[in-house]
Amino acid sequence: MTQTRNLIDENGKRTDGRTIDELRNVKIVVGTVKNADGSAYIEFGKNKIVAAVYGPREVHPKHLAQPDRCVLRCRYHMSPFSTDTRKNPAPSRREVEISKVMREALEPALMLEDYPRAAIDVFVEVLQSDGGSRCAGITAASVALADAGINMRDIVAACAAGKVDEKIVLDINDTEDKEGGADMPVAYMPRLGQVTLMQLDGKLTKEQFSECLDKAITGCNMVYEIQRQALMQKYFGNETEVKEEQ
Repeated sequence: MTQTRNLIDENGKRTDGRTIDELRNVKIVVGTVKNADGSAYIEFGKNKIVAAVYGPREVHPKHLAQPDRCVLRCRYHMSPFSTDTRKNPAPSRREVEISKVMREALEPALMLEDYPRAAIDVFVEVLQSDGGSRCAGITAASVALADAGINMRDIVAACAAGKVDEKIVLDINDTEDKEGGADMPVAYMPRLGQVTLMQLDGKLTKEQFSECLDKAITGCNMVYEIQRQALMQKYFGNETEVKEEQ
């Protein structure tokens, strides 16, 4: 990544007006796909993503079934209209890679041994992309899995941090992703305190690496609260609001 212009002004404001420790607006709605076993819609900044979960269900073809555990299958796909230039609808190498990364980030949170010889399918469709779509996709998929009633050890929250103008910033947007110095997507199980995904694109010093990871985990904890509230809103509705007021 080579940076060609300043992305943080003299007042410490970024290209979208946020400070370096500020998360983009995040909105999660649970149960948006009616024929799915579990689903969620997320707006993470300008990202708009739908996640749907089907299963546990019978594995086809049958030889892919595991005798002692469930098979988790994830498909991440970007709609042709989701980016500035029209994208080929066929799966790209990036989408195949993110599908694999997403599965590996979610698997530690799921009690797959509870569903032997079955499959759980997770579909993540990006309707609009704005940098950090893999983190937003993992966040939505985790909520959809909880909505489907899958046995889970914890919910997985995901958020990226990165280096912009030699400063470590939280939740980088599309411009910062393309023009910044480094990007570190992290997925995290806050209750268990375990990282399930960490990638790094760019160069960081040892000190910057530690700061970046800490900042990403802080972001994951903030996202986790939004996930929790969205699930409670669906299943308990106004009851949670009344309790909070009391």
